[in-house]
Amino acid sequence: MNALTGILIVLGIGLAFLIFNHDTGQTFGIDNDSFGRVIYLLPIAGLLAAGILAGRRGHAGEVLRNLAIWLLIILGLVTAYLYRDDARNVAARVTAGLLPGTAVVMTTSEGGDEVVIHKTRGSHFQTNVSVEGKVLAMLVDTGASTVVLSYDDARRVGLNPQNLNFTVTVMTANGRAMAAPVRLDEVGIGPIVRKNIRAMVAEDGKLGESLLGMSFLSTLGSLQMQTDELRLRD
Repeated sequence: MNALTGILIVLGIGLAFLIFNHDTGQTFGIDNDSFGRVIYLLPIAGLLAAGILAGRRGHAGEVLRNLAIWLLIILGLVTAYLYRDDARNVAARVTAGLLPGTAVVMTTSEGGDEVVIHKTRGSHFQTNVSVEGKVLAMLVDTGASTVVLSYDDARRVGLNPQNLNFTVTVMTANGRAMAAPVRLDEVGIGPIVRKNIRAMVAEDGKLGESLLGMSFLSTLGSLQMQTDELRLRD
């Protein structure tokens, strides 16, 4: 049996214990998170031992060189593990910079999730929002009392605007328009999802882009608007 097979067996056994003891929260008297970290470190220790044993076949200088290489590898792996959240946040910022308007999920200092939206070139906070399972490009508008769907977006999410009653007067960028009140089963942005959201559908041709209004935004734990970014917390 080679070293790789042994490592895979150890990982498999450790995973089986974690699955079996998931409900109890402990494995061999150790909480499952700590036990998982031990299983994670065992293959690293195995690689280090294999490198040292392989190096013993050469001269003392070669043994030291191999040992130093393996120690650097282990240090790199441990560093990557310890700073994995920071690395994810950096990647998220790069994504937001390259694709303005992209909703990026970041980890806060308290360990929670935060959705960050950067301004687009038009100086608006625009992002993709999941509505009834469909992804729509929407403007975040704190001045809108409800979520407002354009006529075309309403059809895209499965509504039939022709059967709606346009009885509510609203003001849009194109002037006064009539809108129809509706209820949306689900509206979500990143990990933040809300059910049974009050919304309206604008008349055909009266709204160029759907609005993410206060009927959704008011349910958030916090909403912080800065110069070029908007931060949302559940």
